[in-house]
Amino acid sequence: MQLKPLARSLAVALSIVVIAGCSSTGGTQGGDAHGSQTGSTTGTGTSGTGQYGSTTGTGTGSGFGTGSGASAGQQADSRIPEVRTIHFDFDRDTIKSEYESVVMAHARYLRANPNSRVVLHGHTDERGTREYNMALGERRANAVQRFLNIQGVSPSQMSVVSYGEERPVASGQSESAYAQNRRVVFNY
Repeated sequence: MQLKPLARSLAVALSIVVIAGCSSTGGTQGGDAHGSQTGSTTGTGTSGTGQYGSTTGTGTGSGFGTGSGASAGQQADSRIPEVRTIHFDFDRDTIKSEYESVVMAHARYLRANPNSRVVLHGHTDERGTREYNMALGERRANAVQRFLNIQGVSPSQMSVVSYGEERPVASGQSESAYAQNRRVVFNY
């Protein structure tokens, strides 16, 4: 059982490295600061600039508004992050690196607000059987739950629901529609 503390330590160290890398990127270019559920998977503005201890920038795309400096990061912990949807690659349950800062923002909020609860809704596109898509939606939501847990969020604050292909946000059989439907939604 010594592997569990080692794995947790490695995950925390990796998270710190990712955050440090995000803080030096200078933000996004033309990203959607509100992260609407109907947007595409590109340009969602998930750069960590200005939200994780950095005192520069306005936090563009962070989902916390336009505050600057360390006090904005403290205020941000008291509000639910605006970006509440993350997207996945086809047939994958791995959180994309571009969405790690979004999940980190939710982790910070949940740690700062221990009475808050979130339901993680896992979704897929319509390709595949109903049973496979239900399982894939659950694996995606569980991946987010594990990430949050590693970041110190209490398991009692989180629950997982899979909708598979049953609740698409985009209709059609194009790659664009499929990409919008492969998601996990944070429901507070």
